[in-house]
Amino acid sequence: MAIESLIQTLAVFALPVVLAITLHEAAHGYAALRLGDATAYMLGRVTLNPVAHIDWIGTVAMPIALFLVSGGAFLFGYAKPVPVRFDQLRHPKRDMIWVALAGPAANLAQAAVWIVLAYALAASGLDEAFLVRMAGAGVLVNLALFAFNMLPLLPLDGGRVLVGLLPHRAAMQLAQTERWGLILVLLLVLVGVIGPYWMLPLMHHTASVLEWLLQPLRWFLF
Repeated sequence: MAIESLIQTLAVFALPVVLAITLHEAAHGYAALRLGDATAYMLGRVTLNPVAHIDWIGTVAMPIALFLVSGGAFLFGYAKPVPVRFDQLRHPKRDMIWVALAGPAANLAQAAVWIVLAYALAASGLDEAFLVRMAGAGVLVNLALFAFNMLPLLPLDGGRVLVGLLPHRAAMQLAQTERWGLILVLLLVLVGVIGPYWMLPLMHHTASVLEWLLQPLRWFLF
């Protein structure tokens, strides 16, 4: 991939990615704080400072390296997970669900904001190609993070939601898989299962729902 193309892509995606990761992780910490666990707050993770959430290997080095090696066809990375002591939550099994959902919910909200920005740019008639591309990147990044994190496998958010919903015995059995769950997730990513059979369908349907919810605004602008 040409260096000029890489620089342009990084410029377009930089702000959406930083915001998506920062607000996702901060939302987990804020939800945990509101529900009784101040661990993330005391460690400075309930913050909009992206440095507190970025893992310099998983968030920066790995995605760039994979992007370059694959010619832009493959991308994977991670942020520093927000520490949550579920035993400190007021209602651990139930509140675990809300803490887990807070991150993906933040990504859904951001996707909606980027869609609104795209509508506003189109309605204004401004020929700002860079902002249009950034808005598209913002929608794509947040829908991807939402879909990936809702995969019902630990240690992802969807896995924690499933633990909270299952009966106690089944929940305990699922919780035992967390020690090797990340390896399973990585294997599913590498063999190409998660993308076409989970992420893309969920991203498509989620985008359709968001556009339907925002349709009145679109009618008003156009």
